[in-house]
Amino acid sequence: MAEIRLERVSKLFKDVRAVDDVSLTIRDGEFMVLLGPSGCGKTTLLRSIAGLEQIDGGRVHIGGRDVTNLPPRKRRIAMVFQSYAVFPHMTVFENIAFGLRMAKLPKPEIRQRTEEAAALLHISELLQRYPSQTSGGQRQRIAVARAIAMQPEVLLMDEPLSNLDALLRLEMRAELKRLLIEIGSTTVYVTHDQVEALSMGDRVAIMNGGHLVQVGGPLEVYDSPADRFVGGFIGNPPMNFLEATPERRGSALVARVGDAGDVPVADPPEDFGARVGRPVLLGVRAENIELLELGPVDGSLRGRALVVEPLGSHNLVTIDVAGQFIKATTRPDLAISRDAEVGLRLDVARVRWHDPESGRAFDEVVSTPPDADSRG
Repeated sequence: MAEIRLERVSKLFKDVRAVDDVSLTIRDGEFMVLLGPSGCGKTTLLRSIAGLEQIDGGRVHIGGRDVTNLPPRKRRIAMVFQSYAVFPHMTVFENIAFGLRMAKLPKPEIRQRTEEAAALLHISELLQRYPSQTSGGQRQRIAVARAIAMQPEVLLMDEPLSNLDALLRLEMRAELKRLLIEIGSTTVYVTHDQVEALSMGDRVAIMNGGHLVQVGGPLEVYDSPADRFVGGFIGNPPMNFLEATPERRGSALVARVGDAGDVPVADPPEDFGARVGRPVLLGVRAENIELLELGPVDGSLRGRALVVEPLGSHNLVTIDVAGQFIKATTRPDLAISRDAEVGLRLDVARVRWHDPESGRAFDEVVSTPPDADSRG
């Protein structure tokens, strides 16, 4: 049992709250990704779980034990750092076996565990080499092998792929996911790379300014961001946001987007009707916008194409909609010329509605307070 439970954890550096009242439950065997921009508190939270930072408030539980005041060596964890942290004067075998020797395990067990870890990471042929004789990707594998050889209940990883080039990072991402499924450790993985987060994690915990903003599965945080920050941080391109005003058309609700037209409101959030005549934010992903090259038709918005970026599998088009700029994706053979008038038909089932002042999604604004297993 290696569930991690954080209860109102806070960490201060002088007057700065790097982690502010964070509650989160990471299930036994789960791969949890802490995601956010630089300075959001994700690495500090990871180090607080590891015991490398003494927290200023709250409690940390690992495997049912309160480890708040225990040193790292008594928390039954292993950690992989961004900088690899391999010992240059030791062979690859000695690097992987280092923690096992510190634990004073029998030599046959050390050899068995070291060779098994090396085999899992496909570096068995490197065991007699020194780190200077290996590549950056191989050194990262050495660091991971050293961690998993300890057979930890909890594996903590701090941006382990950020020092690799793009192609190697793509390869290691798939390899790490395969490996972590195989070993079954509870894993907490810190990254600022949203692609890593969405492709690897069972759940993603998004942080901003020391706070936990949203926790959910990859598709949940992508399709239904809790606030404008999450929508704008996750996705390439980020979620589009348009200022709109709800209006009634008989028994139906629409959202008026300046002089560009109306967007039907499908399945409006609770109390959304009370916003009639008051501004809201309409959030929609680029891939949920159909571009009509022959101009607007009924049920679409009017816009003007500003930039067309061919990206191989699709085109990315920047459009002026009533003085607001959004991006839409099209098939690569759709010819859209610069300054052309276009129509935009939104997939109304995928539109999200946000409060313009707080940025929170309306479903979030009216929801009950979060619990420790969802939002902190």
